[in-house]
Amino acid sequence: MPPASRSRADGRAAPADVPDLVTAVLTASRVLLSVAVRSLAEVEDTVTIPQFRTLVVLDAHGQMNLNRLSGLLGVTPSTALRMIDRLLAVDLVSRRDNPVNRREVLLELTEAGRLIVEQVTAKRRAEIARIVTGMPAGQRTELTVALRAFAEAAGEPEPRSEASTSLGW
Repeated sequence: MPPASRSRADGRAAPADVPDLVTAVLTASRVLLSVAVRSLAEVEDTVTIPQFRTLVVLDAHGQMNLNRLSGLLGVTPSTALRMIDRLLAVDLVSRRDNPVNRREVLLELTEAGRLIVEQVTAKRRAEIARIVTGMPAGQRTELTVALRAFAEAAGEPEPRSEASTSLGW
């Protein structure tokens, strides 16, 4: 028999397990946010959390133009441009004319930007590894499947193989 349903704000029925799942995800997100903030502690004089997210997007997706970056970040192009200007000033991002379309500028990480992503990601991975090794092995497998489905539903791709360490955000 399917789980009971609860009424949603839009009038459609929601599975009864959704509120419990939302609560569990919110609780886990607090843990992950705490891990994220601690992992940025050593570079907080260099980059803010939104700037780090920009670096991670560039690391995961490679060079791109400003419009694509703003779309991936979910911000306006003017907001993305201000972010890029700050990152250019500290040599974490570079920009160059697109050889195919001279009216377009391509943005990408510098080596210094890549090193920050790697450093923060390594700290994050280590702390998450410490947490998940405290879980029973069978639940770790279930968590892997569930989190991949969650990320897919959210439209967050797994990183390219050459950027496999960039699960930094």
